[in-house]
Amino acid sequence: MNFGRNILLAYVMASLASPLLHAADPAAAIEDNRLYDLYTQNEVPAPVTLMPRAGVPDEDVYQYRAAAPQETVTEEGATRYLETDFLLKRGINTYGWIDIGIGANDWGADWNGPVTFNDRAWQGQMNQLYLVNERILNDDSFSWGGRIDLLYGTDFLYTVAAGLDAYRTYPDPIGLSGPRWASSRYYGLAMPQLYGEFGSQELNVKFGHFYTLIGYEVVPAIGNFFYTHAYTMQYGEPFTHTGVLGTWVPNDQLTIIGGITNGSDNWDNGLETGRTIANQNYANYNSNASFLGAITFSSSDGTQALTLANSSGNELAAESFVNPNTAYVGNRTVTSLVYSNEFTNKLTYVYQSDFGYQAYAGGDSPIYYETQGQQPGSAYWYGVNQYVFYNFTDYLIGGLRLEWFRDNNGTKVQYGLRNGSPELGNFAGNFWAMTWGLNYLVGNNLIIRPELRYDWFSQDVGNAAQGVGLPFGRLAGGLGTQSDQFYGGCDVVWQF
Repeated sequence: MNFGRNILLAYVMASLASPLLHAADPAAAIEDNRLYDLYTQNEVPAPVTLMPRAGVPDEDVYQYRAAAPQETVTEEGATRYLETDFLLKRGINTYGWIDIGIGANDWGADWNGPVTFNDRAWQGQMNQLYLVNERILNDDSFSWGGRIDLLYGTDFLYTVAAGLDAYRTYPDPIGLSGPRWASSRYYGLAMPQLYGEFGSQELNVKFGHFYTLIGYEVVPAIGNFFYTHAYTMQYGEPFTHTGVLGTWVPNDQLTIIGGITNGSDNWDNGLETGRTIANQNYANYNSNASFLGAITFSSSDGTQALTLANSSGNELAAESFVNPNTAYVGNRTVTSLVYSNEFTNKLTYVYQSDFGYQAYAGGDSPIYYETQGQQPGSAYWYGVNQYVFYNFTDYLIGGLRLEWFRDNNGTKVQYGLRNGSPELGNFAGNFWAMTWGLNYLVGNNLIIRPELRYDWFSQDVGNAAQGVGLPFGRLAGGLGTQSDQFYGGCDVVWQF
């Protein structure tokens, strides 16, 4: 499938249509802005899984779902300095944020091992300068909408998708690889979302490029409690998709989302990479059409919620060990389960588990990835995360994250992805991490997020794909030297 060519046109048409749809009744357009207060007024109970934030409309909450509940200090929402009466009267919202931070490890290494987004040690990073322009759908009547997100900063590398903002071809057509819009070694631009939509918040269709439904943590900095990310989010889940999604909210306790995409982290590219697909006997080997869906059940009082999400379709699995001009394709399925419980107004618990599978990960050497009880040639990964959030005061929230991630075959976790970092991988085994953090809320627009983190790794001895070296510490002969790591960091997020 190729959606990228028509996305921009569709969004522009939706934006142009918006003022026309509201011209008959300007008061109705102004009324749309009351959606900002949707949750604080408790007009509509929302699944706690989505972690509603003050000032965030109903349909946008999934994009900011990993933030802890916030008390009265943020009830009015962040002051949005980019908004104008002209845009607001047409239902168009413009806002953003800047995220700046620093972190380091106890080994004195230049890189923080497999910690990806904030990967550079003792080097300040502007992780995100993020801009959003969107038109929100009406609550219960038909309308057009759309959204465009732009991200500039060091986080761009983990948000770009193949096609529009990243190369993924072989051979590279102009001698480049990776992101198209990199401004330097560390900084660049990505467009993680560009979509149009029509319908209402109860029943709508979205078409274009958008964030995934899988998992709990998200890319936008204002959507996460912690500065660093869990292994499941960094390595086990897709970030974005291009396709069509339908959403149905039949009542306050049930939300159903489903549709077709062109795979994971893919703008408009298909499976064609310039290489010959070696396993053309595989079902639908030349198609990258994928299913993406989620279903959320929430309690009547909105204190508990359960979300099950799934993505499944063919992806490029492995390059050939024998012939560099060929590659293998296979099904990739990722399933996530998220349960949340707001025990009190101050205490919230969240559980997440992920399961991932990739067929033909071993290519033409399937025995390489074989482990006991596993289908030869396939790769598996698992993750379990637990979160506890506690509101000490209206201005201070504490958080604890406990996580386990198993890279069964050493196919997911890597030491570094950024240009210049050590590109080590194949760490077959178990990753554990414990993260403590605080969110200090300074008014409605500023959040300070200090955190401490401890990671440790146990290698599968005897696994054929156990990898080379260890994932932490200073490099010795090109290899990591340590199985654990202490990390400390802090960032500041200012919304505008």
